[in-house]
Amino acid sequence: MSSRTKRIKKTSWGARERAGMSFLIVVAFFAVFGLIILTEVLMIDDRGRAGSIIVRHGSNGGRFGESVPDYDDVKDDYLDDTGIFVRETKYGGTAVKNILKNQKDLKNSIGISVLTDPAEQRNPPVVPWGQMLPSKIEQTLPRFPADMKPTDGSWEIVNGTRYKFFVFSAYYDRRDGKLVRVIGATKTRGPEKVWCRFWYQTGVNSTKYRSASVMARVKIIRENWNLKYSACFILCPIRGPYPEIPHAVSVVSKIRAAPGNVLMLRNTDNDPDFTNRTFSNIPNSIGVCVKPLHFNYDQALYLLEFLELNNLLGVSHFTFYNHTIGPKASCVLQHYVNGDLPQHIAPYEDASPPKAPNSSSLDTTDVPYRMPTKYNEDNTALLKPKITVNILPWNLRMRSQKEIRTEGLFASLNDCLYRSMYRYSHVALIDLDEFIIPHHNDTLIDLITWLSKRINNRNTGAYSFQNAFFYLQFADDELMYKGPDTQTNLRAALTTQRKTRRRSKLHPQKQRSKYICKPEAVIEAGNHFVWEFCPGRGSLNVPADAAILHHYRVCEFGGDDCIKTPSLVDRTAHRYSKRLLDRVGTVYNYLKETCSLPDIPRAPTKPPPTRKKELKIRIPLKPDGDKKVTAMNNAHPNGASDASQGPATVPIEVILKTR
Repeated sequence: MSSRTKRIKKTSWGARERAGMSFLIVVAFFAVFGLIILTEVLMIDDRGRAGSIIVRHGSNGGRFGESVPDYDDVKDDYLDDTGIFVRETKYGGTAVKNILKNQKDLKNSIGISVLTDPAEQRNPPVVPWGQMLPSKIEQTLPRFPADMKPTDGSWEIVNGTRYKFFVFSAYYDRRDGKLVRVIGATKTRGPEKVWCRFWYQTGVNSTKYRSASVMARVKIIRENWNLKYSACFILCPIRGPYPEIPHAVSVVSKIRAAPGNVLMLRNTDNDPDFTNRTFSNIPNSIGVCVKPLHFNYDQALYLLEFLELNNLLGVSHFTFYNHTIGPKASCVLQHYVNGDLPQHIAPYEDASPPKAPNSSSLDTTDVPYRMPTKYNEDNTALLKPKITVNILPWNLRMRSQKEIRTEGLFASLNDCLYRSMYRYSHVALIDLDEFIIPHHNDTLIDLITWLSKRINNRNTGAYSFQNAFFYLQFADDELMYKGPDTQTNLRAALTTQRKTRRRSKLHPQKQRSKYICKPEAVIEAGNHFVWEFCPGRGSLNVPADAAILHHYRVCEFGGDDCIKTPSLVDRTAHRYSKRLLDRVGTVYNYLKETCSLPDIPRAPTKPPPTRKKELKIRIPLKPDGDKKVTAMNNAHPNGASDASQGPATVPIEVILKTR
C-alpha cells in the first residue's frame, strides 16, 4: 500500500472520528438539557397549587387556572429544629438545666458571669430557640419595672445591643400553636440574639407580675434593599411552666439586664379593642392601612377625598402612621378620630357671590363660603356614615433610605395587618394616592361577594389588583367645564374627578399592584403582594375588567415624558361624583374655620377651542420670455406711462391651512 493511500485512509478515519465525537457531544448536550427540564418538572412543589388563582370576568367558577407565585415560598425561613410554630423542641427541660449547670460561666450565653475557658468562649452553649428558662433561674432575674407602663404603638429601645434595635408592638398569634409576635426593626444581616420576657398579672387588677423567659428568634422582613437595618418579627413561643397568655412582653438582649421596653400584648382579652371574635363571625368590613405620612404632608382637601371616596367604596376604618404631618391635615384627621363631624350630608354648592353691574366676573378670593342647608334631623337616609380613624406616632430613629427603607414602612404594614386581625374581615394596603375602583360593583365588599359566587374562594387569602397610572401631567378632563355651575370649583379641585386619562398598558401582577387581604390568612405582608400566607391560602388575581388600582402621581422618572405613552380616558371614578362632592363639601365647610382651611380654588377657565390657523404666503410670479406684464394700473397721472418702471410682476397668494 502506497504512502498516499495510507494518508488518504488516515485522513478519512480522522474525519469519521471527529464526526462521531461531534455527534456524541450533541447527544450529551441534549441529554443533559432534557435531564434539567425533567428535574425542574419533578421538583415543582405542591405549594404552587395554593398560589395565585386567576379569574376571568363573567366566568361561572367551574374553570379557573392557577399560577405559581414569582416569589419564593418562604415558610422554610421560619423552620428551625422546632418548625414554624414551636410545638416540641429536641431539648427537654432537663437538658436545658444540664446545659446551664455544666457551665463554668454563663455570662455570654444568658448573662450571669464571664467565660474563662477560651474554647468555651469560641463555642458557648446556646439555649435552643423556643425553650423556656428554668424557673429557678427565672426567680433570680430583674422584676417587672414598676416605673414603666405597658405601651402599644410606639417605638421603644432594646437596651444593650451593639446595633440599633427597636420594638413597636406585640401580638398574640393563635393561628397555629401559641406565639407572641413582636414588630421591630434591627440589623438586616446577622441580627443579635434576644430574649422575650413574659409578664403575668398575679391578680385581676394587681400591679405585681410574675415572669417567664424564652429564647426568641429574629425574622427579618423582606424588601429591605439590603440596607443596614430592616423591619423584623421577634418570634416568642409560649410554653410551660406558664402556658397561659401573658399580659405584656419585654424584649431584652441580656437576660440579667433591666428591661428597656414593656409592650402590651394585643389580640387577647386584655386588649381593649379585642372582642374575642373568631374568623368565622367577623362581619364583612374593610380597613385601610396607609404607610407613614412624611415630607410634612399637609394636603387637607386631598386627604378628605381619600377618606370619603374610600368610605363610599365600603371602607369603614383607616390606620395612619404619623411621621411628619402638617397642621391642617393633622386637624382634619383629629376630627375623624374624635368623631367631630357633621351628622348629615348636605348637597354641596359653591359660593356664588353677587356680580358687580356690567361685570362678567368678580374676584372671590376673600369671599367666605356659605354653609349648605342641612336636611331635616329625622332624614336618616342622609346621615353621614361613621368613619373611624386611628393615628399612631412613627418616630423610628433610623435614617430613611440610608439605614432603612422608606421610614421602615414594612414594619407599619405588618403592624396594621396584625392590628386589624379579628376586627375586620378584609384589609387594603394602599397609599394615599391610590384607589381600588370596581367597574361593575358599587363597593369593594360587593366585588368580593361577586367573585365568591363565581369561584370557590375558601382558599383565597388576598385579592390582587393591577396598577394603572393616572399621570397628573395629563390634561384635565373636559367634562370639568360641563358640570353644574354650583359644583364646578370643588369638582375641579378633586384629583379623581379631573384626572381621567390613564396609561393604556396596565402593570402586570406583583409589579406596582396592591391588594386586599384577609388578615387571618397572611403571615407576612409586602408592599405590592403578600410574602407569606398561612398554609393552603393564596392570592387571587382580579381581572382588569372587574377592578383596577387607580394610581394618581407624577411621572415616576421625572420630567414629562410619561405623557407620550399611549393613553385612554377612564371615567369610572365619575360614578361616585355626586355623592363624593356632597360628602367632601359638607366636611370641608364644617372644618374650614376650625382647621384654617383655604378657600376652594376657582376652576380654571375652559381653554378656547383649537382653531385652524391660516398661513398666507405671497409668491411673486416672474415673467417668461416675451410675455411681459406691464404695470397698466400704475399709469402716470398725466396719462403717459412711466418708462422708469420696469416690467411688473403679478403676486400669487398661497394659503396653507394648519391646525
